[in-house]
Amino acid sequence: MTDPDPADTPYTYAQAGVSIAAGNALVRAIAPLARATRRAGADADLGGFGGIFDLKACGFTDPLLVAANDGVGTKLKLAIDSGRHDGVGIDLVAMCANDLIVQGAEPLFFLDYYASGKLDNAVAERVIAGIAEGCRQAGCALIGGETAEMPGMYADGDYDLAGFCVGAVERGRLLDGRRIAPGDVILGLASTGVHSNGFSLVRRLAADRGWKLDRPALFDQDVLLIDALMAPTRIYVRSLLPLVRAGRINGLAHITGGGLLENVPRVLPAGCHARIDADRWPLPRLMAFLQAQGRIEPEEMARTFNCGIGMVAIVTVDTADAIAADLAAAGETVFTLGEVAAGERGCTVTGSAETWSARAPWTATHVHG
Repeated sequence: MTDPDPADTPYTYAQAGVSIAAGNALVRAIAPLARATRRAGADADLGGFGGIFDLKACGFTDPLLVAANDGVGTKLKLAIDSGRHDGVGIDLVAMCANDLIVQGAEPLFFLDYYASGKLDNAVAERVIAGIAEGCRQAGCALIGGETAEMPGMYADGDYDLAGFCVGAVERGRLLDGRRIAPGDVILGLASTGVHSNGFSLVRRLAADRGWKLDRPALFDQDVLLIDALMAPTRIYVRSLLPLVRAGRINGLAHITGGGLLENVPRVLPAGCHARIDADRWPLPRLMAFLQAQGRIEPEEMARTFNCGIGMVAIVTVDTADAIAADLAAAGETVFTLGEVAAGERGCTVTGSAETWSARAPWTATHVHG
């Protein structure tokens, strides 16, 4: 008996590397996670062709919609290589939701995009569970997404992740920087680590310096180095939203790629220059470790990493102490970083000889063109 001619064998999608059954099983598995993020305006049921959100049910009177989309950057590669899949979903939501609150918008709903060469349901469920947790922290509903299985596009075990979030703000509460003025105080809200920017440099240092990621960190023997690096991005929405709605915040800046130097000027109006004193808050030990390992100059630190500050709030001088106290009561660690001065739109960060391991007093300036 001769073997059948391969040319006569019927082709199937599964034979080409795509399992519809696995995709359906994943949708069934993550449906309870999505339902747990229900909020006014969304029922979070999955499986339709599009997610539906009822803006009227949220109680807005004259809303503007604000949208943001982002990814996790090369932190995702570190997550894949180390098997730390649980926190990157929180990172994904944080990168979008924090970008919405800086414009005064309340995050309302979120959609995710998860792509891989071959769907591994166990990994995908861990990632999407993190997305659901991030949505819970941000107060938004996970109303849909896309799971793409694309053989040949990704190496074995790799996956890609992107997110899209929509929020709303009453027209009169939009934060556009126009209320910021010289004399305002710059407050900084502490980060939880590297967050989701600068990981191409982190990974380069890890490779060049031969870091043992599964060993206790040199700067904290109670934490594995990989866990310190993979700490999820902090979501600042719940602590900031009441202050934004009360009109007590003049401006906010999410400190992502570009660091303090390049993100703070993005929210300043013409004629305002942010002056930040690095002596006013301690450089976290993780950041000091990264700087020492790479012999990174202070100016490079200030435009690559968040340096311990994940969000900046700009407020009037007479309200600064009260707002700092309210943020602390909401669970934030708050520092007074500096002031807004008259000048060309930009940011200057200065430090003494002892700050950020500099050999002499230093200054780093970025002018927003």
